[in-house]
Amino acid sequence: MASPVLLVIAHGSRDARHAATVHALTARVRTLRPGLRVETGFLEFNAPSVPRVLERLAAEGTDEVVALPLLLTRAFHAKSDIPSVLRESRARLPRLRIRQAEVLGSSPLLNAALEQRLREAGVTSADKATTGLVLASAGSTDPEAIAVIAEIARELRHTGWCAVRPAFASASLPRTADAVRALRAEGVRRVAVAPYVIAPGRLPDRIAAGAEEAGADVLAGVLGPSPALARLLLDRYDEARVESDGAMTA
Repeated sequence: MASPVLLVIAHGSRDARHAATVHALTARVRTLRPGLRVETGFLEFNAPSVPRVLERLAAEGTDEVVALPLLLTRAFHAKSDIPSVLRESRARLPRLRIRQAEVLGSSPLLNAALEQRLREAGVTSADKATTGLVLASAGSTDPEAIAVIAEIARELRHTGWCAVRPAFASASLPRTADAVRALRAEGVRRVAVAPYVIAPGRLPDRIAAGAEEAGADVLAGVLGPSPALARLLLDRYDEARVESDGAMTA
């Protein structure tokens, strides 16, 4: 039996860099697991849309799809938007089995991708003891998502950084610039900002602007198509397959 198709679901953006980064990430996933069919669908702004991809797969005779949200936390899109889109597709395409995988975060692999971007920006392991880190995410009104970012910041604090503060580009406080200033007020001389986002776009640009405004010493790149992130997509895909197989045999 053929393996289920992996459908990576991205939000989409008017910024062309977003889709380009998503496609680079899925290309890396294909490289890591040759033979696995990997498709990409978007919720808005970009094509193809998730329903169109599922319709095409069903027309080709695909039996099963693992739909993987390209999201770092379980906020509105993971809890409402994506389940709604998949539910409607199941109703239209009853012969296609569609399973929604878990979101990506939190995970040691995400932390590894974050550390890689910081190293690329010039922060060495020896620098951590004298460097404060701002973990800057997109932001959310969902308390669960905010709590996850706060917990990741606490975890990172125990990996050698002299201080770690979460920050948000929207919906929540503090903003990136305020978090940088707070670390300065605590006496931290060197501050690095690490965007906890997958692809470029409006909110990552806001993070970068906040880092520049407050005079951060280092700004890392977005997580992007890092090897660790690509491996994490495959981990979530495999977990969904195991859960699906277990439910069928229970």
